[in-house]
Amino acid sequence: NEYKSYLRGVTMTTMSDAALPLRVTGRVVKGFGRGSKELGVPTANLDKAAVDSASHLHTGVYYGFARVGNSDEVHKAVTSVGWNPQYGNEEKSVEVHILHAFQEDFYGEHLRFIFLGFLRDEQKFDSLDALISQINLDIENGRQELNKFQKYVADPFFGLHISKS
Repeated sequence: NEYKSYLRGVTMTTMSDAALPLRVTGRVVKGFGRGSKELGVPTANLDKAAVDSASHLHTGVYYGFARVGNSDEVHKAVTSVGWNPQYGNEEKSVEVHILHAFQEDFYGEHLRFIFLGFLRDEQKFDSLDALISQINLDIENGRQELNKFQKYVADPFFGLHISKS
C-alpha cells in the first residue's frame, strides 16, 4: 500500500537508538550465498558471538562503519540484524554490506562494525525484485545518513592511528 511504500524511504527512530552507538567485532563466516548471487549485494556474515553481542537490538536494517581485518580503511556499511523473513531463516544473523568493492572474499577475517543508526524494521516482501529495490534504497539512505557521522571513522575501536595534521 502507499503508506508502506512511503515508510520505506523514511529513517525511522526506535528504542534501538538508545543502545547506539554499538561496537561489535566478529569473524566473517560463510552464509547462504544469497547476498551476492541472488540479490547482487554481497554481505559479510558475522559469527555467533557477534550475533549474540547485538541480540538486544531491534531486528531490522542499520547503518554504520566497518573495518575488515588489518586494513587501514574504514568504510560505510548497511547491516541487517534479524531472521531474514524473506527466506525464513531459523537462526538470527548479522549481515554487513560494506559500501566498497573488494577484490576478493575475506572469510575468516575479523570485522569491526559500529552501529550508528536504524533505517527500518525487517520485513517480508511480495517479490525478490521488491526486496532488491528496498535494499538499494537502504544503501542510499544509509550512505546519506553516514555523512553526518564521519567522526566515527577515527573511532579508537577501529584501532587506526590517524594523523590530525
